[in-house]
Amino acid sequence: MARLAQTAGLTDIQTEILDTVRQFVDKEIIPHATALEHEDAYPQDIVDGMKEMGLFGLTIPEEYGGLGESLLTYALVVEQIARGWMSVSGVINTHFIVAYMLMHHGTDAQKQRYLPQMATGECRGSFSMSEPDLGSDVAAIKTKAVQDGDDFVIDGAKMWLTNGGTSTLTAALVKTDEGAEKPYQNLTTFLVEKPVGYGEVAPGLIVPGKIDKMGYKGVDTTEMVFKGHKVSGDQILGGKRGGGFSQMMDGVEVGRVNVAARACGIMIRAFELAAEYAQQRSTFGKPIAQHQAIAFKLAEMGTKVEAAHHMMVNAARLKDRGERNDVEAGMAKYLASEYCAEVTQESFRIHGGYGYSKEYEIERLMREAPFLLIGEGTSEIQKTIISRGLLRDYKLR
Repeated sequence: MARLAQTAGLTDIQTEILDTVRQFVDKEIIPHATALEHEDAYPQDIVDGMKEMGLFGLTIPEEYGGLGESLLTYALVVEQIARGWMSVSGVINTHFIVAYMLMHHGTDAQKQRYLPQMATGECRGSFSMSEPDLGSDVAAIKTKAVQDGDDFVIDGAKMWLTNGGTSTLTAALVKTDEGAEKPYQNLTTFLVEKPVGYGEVAPGLIVPGKIDKMGYKGVDTTEMVFKGHKVSGDQILGGKRGGGFSQMMDGVEVGRVNVAARACGIMIRAFELAAEYAQQRSTFGKPIAQHQAIAFKLAEMGTKVEAAHHMMVNAARLKDRGERNDVEAGMAKYLASEYCAEVTQESFRIHGGYGYSKEYEIERLMREAPFLLIGEGTSEIQKTIISRGLLRDYKLR
């Protein structure tokens, strides 16, 4: 058992789940990840294996066919999967967020309709807030839904949908009302059903194709274009328009814990690779791990792994207890993503020239780590959230 990134106080069930996932990662993901990533190939066999283990329903309540596990369990599973290949964790991340939003904000009919199918992976989720002309400025959303009897007609474009082509249910944040007191009160989340595929997948609903990315290969990232696409009013999450902003923010909050977990997974793997290589590679008559310059790098890398892991665990446990964790989730995401980039680069340096070769795994990690600096909000956005939360609690009296 590795010394770093251990979590105290886990139940026997949590330990059993993590042991199973760790073995799956070691046997089914790590040996194939680099080849699949270089081909930008969708990891169907790995996804099928995750379905068999019940990971798509990990946090979905047992009454809907899921395992009913906590956010902490999910985050630790994601950490292990990202240690194998970050893209695979992306396959279940947006699915998890949509399931979470349904569990906490959906109507009884919506829960009964979707959660059992999501638990088995038959129904796969994706979500989108962003648009081509905006990033984190969610209140500036332009995609609009206009009521037409009992239905709504949606026009506009959404951007950066992970699993946009392979999902069958997309939670899309769009504008429905104008004239509300605050801009975010005009936003509504629609549950948009669609088939798997690209092109015009339904009347007025277009998924143009996969976006070619520097890293985060294998998993599909897409746009979604609405051109007069009609959606039933029953597909409004929670059944009430105008509540989409708070629903999405709740989902993104757990998403930030997820991104922190992914960052921890990548840096754990980067450290493993560095420690192994440093003990095999010799210069000046001894393994480079025995040179102080490299030994100190490993010490700093291990410390960063440990710090980020514990911050991620703390943020997850707060949410599981029903406590507010916006500051802690922001801190965990900020620290873990920044440390991930640093640890991965140090591992790359330890590998020397071989780190630049596609034959070595660290080359892939070097292209994956930067994504976490921007996914679920940049470090600057996290600092804004953190500072506002701290000033709220430390307000002058």
